[in-house]
Amino acid sequence: MFRRVAIIGGGAAAATVISELLDRPSAQPLHLDWYTGAGTVARGVAYGTTSERHLLNVRAASMSMFTGKPRGFLEFAQRGDSSIAGTDFLPRRLYGDYLEAEVKRVLDQAAKAGHDVQVTPFDVDALVPENDGVTVIQGDESRRVDAAILAIGSLPPQPLIGVGDDVLASGNYIVDPWRFMANLKPDATAREIVIVGMGLTAADVLLELSAQWPNARFTAISRHGKLPEAHMLNPSVPLDDGGELFESMRDAPDLRTWMRLVRETIEGTNDWRTVVDGLRPHLPSLWQELPHTERARFLRHVRWAWERVRHRMPPKAAESLKALERDGRLQRRQGRLQHVQLDGERLRLNVTPRGLGPATTMPADLVIQTVGLNTDVRRTPHALIRQLSTNGHVTADALGLGLEAEPDGRLRHGNGAWPNFFAIGSMLRGTLWETTAIPEIRQQARSLAERILAP
Repeated sequence: MFRRVAIIGGGAAAATVISELLDRPSAQPLHLDWYTGAGTVARGVAYGTTSERHLLNVRAASMSMFTGKPRGFLEFAQRGDSSIAGTDFLPRRLYGDYLEAEVKRVLDQAAKAGHDVQVTPFDVDALVPENDGVTVIQGDESRRVDAAILAIGSLPPQPLIGVGDDVLASGNYIVDPWRFMANLKPDATAREIVIVGMGLTAADVLLELSAQWPNARFTAISRHGKLPEAHMLNPSVPLDDGGELFESMRDAPDLRTWMRLVRETIEGTNDWRTVVDGLRPHLPSLWQELPHTERARFLRHVRWAWERVRHRMPPKAAESLKALERDGRLQRRQGRLQHVQLDGERLRLNVTPRGLGPATTMPADLVIQTVGLNTDVRRTPHALIRQLSTNGHVTADALGLGLEAEPDGRLRHGNGAWPNFFAIGSMLRGTLWETTAIPEIRQQARSLAERILAP
């Protein structure tokens, strides 16, 4: 059993793992050092929004932070509104409230049970893992713990190649859309806004800005010009838990074969969503079967399509975006951003269309980058990740998908895997692929807690 444990990170993943540790019986009192950083504890970026327009992309009944309490979030929400159903897509703000309430509950319970929990609202400066423990350095203090868990979420977003320092200095190119929206105020000014990327973050940006800035017009650019698919109004039952399809895919770890098998299975169903959802529990195992060359091929050619069918929008959000298009306020374009230049007080974008067409230019008053989670530790300014990488304590995933790790979350280094240094969430994408949503994170948190508390 690891008695003294450090948790690094203040978002939902960290909140879930510390809650799992404190919400179950322990043979001895625990000493937990929780380094939350400067943000709001438990909410992180994902659930820090206050906008009612930003909805969860998973139905309420599936969003409990504990595997052993599957109705936890739904019951919390129904205490405030008894009309809420498990099939509803609720505001992310409400989920942040739930995370905060659960963390407060387990911290109060921990004090009564004799556990010692130190919550430090600062970032860790350095970690030094060794086979018999981990040294945590924060400011002038250095502490030795039995184990450490890296739960930092995704890395800070970085500007795309082709965006110069002068463009960033102008303030008209937004790299971090969530920080930008946190300070958004209603404004009737007419603006031409370009959104780079068309994933779920782009959808949230479009919904919020179109409401706050009623005279703004939007152009969204992505390689294939498609927004995420939408959930059905009524939930569908996953196809046989994907069992038969999973076995066929596992027997032939080849991307072309997998695509053929998935297409054939979809043709035999009434709703492709049942096939995608049936595969979900098996995705980590399938990803581990896939050779490096096939993973790289997936990222180049299939990732965009998979992301838009796997990570779907609530029906209400999809309808709102369709209305923006019908009203002429939103246009979608296929293309790739090459570079951005200053043009007086505006910006000018150079965009290469999909196919063989010539590059075109596009003016904009504001450009907002929404290209998804950043997990590439090779190019990050994140101080702790840079320290760990520079000192050889961790190994970057070769495809930019976080850190090399074992399936149980133990981080790898040059000579193997640390017995006492773990990661949870986004940094495990190279190992598990599907590792950023609450259903996956809560299972990781449960497994980590069981490992750490094992005698």
